Amino acid sequence: MAERVVVVGGGVVGIACAHYLSCGGYDVTVVDQDRIGGGCSHGNCGHICASHVLPLNEPANLLAGFSSLVNPRAPFRVRPQWRPALLRWLWEFARRCNHRHALSAGSAMKSILDASLREYEALFRTREFEAEWQPLGLLYVLRTGRGMDRFAAQDAMLRDTFGVAATRIEGSELPEFEPALRAGLAGGFLYEGDAFLRPDALTGSWRRWLARRGVRFEENRRVRGVETTAGEIARLRTDAGEVTADHYVFASGAWSGALAADLGCPLPIEPGKGYSITTTRPRNCPRHAMLFTEHRVGATPFDDGFRLGSMMEFAGFDATLPPWRIRQLTDAARYYLHEPTGDEVLETWCGWRPMTWDSLPVIGRVPGLANGVLATGHHMLGMTMAPATGRLVSDIIAEEATHIDAAPFSPARFA
Repeated sequence: MAERVVVVGGGVVGIACAHYLSCGGYDVTVVDQDRIGGGCSHGNCGHICASHVLPLNEPANLLAGFSSLVNPRAPFRVRPQWRPALLRWLWEFARRCNHRHALSAGSAMKSILDASLREYEALFRTREFEAEWQPLGLLYVLRTGRGMDRFAAQDAMLRDTFGVAATRIEGSELPEFEPALRAGLAGGFLYEGDAFLRPDALTGSWRRWLARRGVRFEENRRVRGVETTAGEIARLRTDAGEVTADHYVFASGAWSGALAADLGCPLPIEPGKGYSITTTRPRNCPRHAMLFTEHRVGATPFDDGFRLGSMMEFAGFDATLPPWRIRQLTDAARYYLHEPTGDEVLETWCGWRPMTWDSLPVIGRVPGLANGVLATGHHMLGMTMAPATGRLVSDIIAEEATHIDAAPFSPARFA
């Protein structure tokens, strides 16, 4: 009889864990407090960014965070609040805003990002998944000469340190390369190894494929607590009764910290709120996925829609969706695109990314609990890192050599 695994969290990371565990011969059940494929796995821009190796910890973001205390409309904002956990998180984040941490975290990030891209390419070669997969690269667009110079310096560092290089496109060449862009922009950088997809199409297709393999999905089932005994997890308490298994995987994103006390493991994960708007396709719709770096806004074309997304707010689990935040997205896009949106709004959305203070995910055994594994803290790159995370979790539970070094992601680093 196959060993049973319960995966807590039905976002893309939880689905990826279920995939590799099922392929490894385990009997898998996925439980989620809401719907499978919801949350940040639904409303993000679908960028698969193998090039995004640098951590969020950088002096510019530290300064932006401090200035945002008096600017509620800042795209990177820390809302004034006096929660000890957040203050500790901000202090630890600030301590890591240095070159040494950038190199260390970047090396770990590159390994998991490269591994995930390879896993995605293998998955889509099977033609089993419908996700509007487009391996066309990711285009960073700069509006000003100053922004172009700053990004060029970053690109040179990425090339020289990590071997990640972009193709530079001058402003005069941009409209021909991407006709949806306005004339007069400073230029852009195309990371050709990146890709994009439609997030809800991926999670829906992946779930259906796994269900055919016998993976069970239980929605609207919140885990209320974890009971442990003799160095193992004995059961989960949910609002629909107890759940038992041989192994437990916690892939619950921004909500993971709620279980830290029961697990006996510090999990300094703060919710980083983001927003998006999805419309019908503009008549002059971009062909490429793009990031408007100076405004911190991303754009992605879908087969039957178009999405703008951005913002990073540390405001707790505030579920409000202010119309002016959505206008910020469309107003920013007007600087770059002939048509910033389509004629009809299909959806406005907000959700919470699971942010760690060192910008690295948390993947590994729960310290002191032999049958518990964490798979969380993927900040803005959960969609990108999901496949490599799922494979790592399967490697760990099977007690096999991991396909990449998992040490930098260990939960024990917070002890």
